Amino acid sequence: MNPINLNAKLAQFNTHWDPHVVADYNDNDVMVVKFQGEFPFHLHEDTDDFFLVLEGEMVMDIEDQSHPVKAGELFIVPKGVTHRPRAETECKVLLIEPKGVPNTGDPATAAPKPRI
Repeated sequence: MNPINLNAKLAQFNTHWDPHVVADYNDNDVMVVKFQGEFPFHLHEDTDDFFLVLEGEMVMDIEDQSHPVKAGELFIVPKGVTHRPRAETECKVLLIEPKGVPNTGDPATAAPKPRI
């Protein structure tokens, strides 16, 4: 058991929309990811979606609403709700998802989740 430095983990990659697992929490993956641009609209049928902005600012589009989310704020999208995160400039985010949940809601289009 050692502390995990999220900034050090984020410094290990430069890609966007590419979540990296940094820890396990119960049956969940704790991940860091960098956002820039727009992610496709999608939904998760069986699980909520957790976003904690570590640095920068993102916008969560939900159906006909847009919600700015700034550093130090979190946003939870309820299961079954169509949503899209986006960021004009690079934004660093912590995600918590049940193990095996695809980030797009569809295993065929999901990004892999390497462990760092």
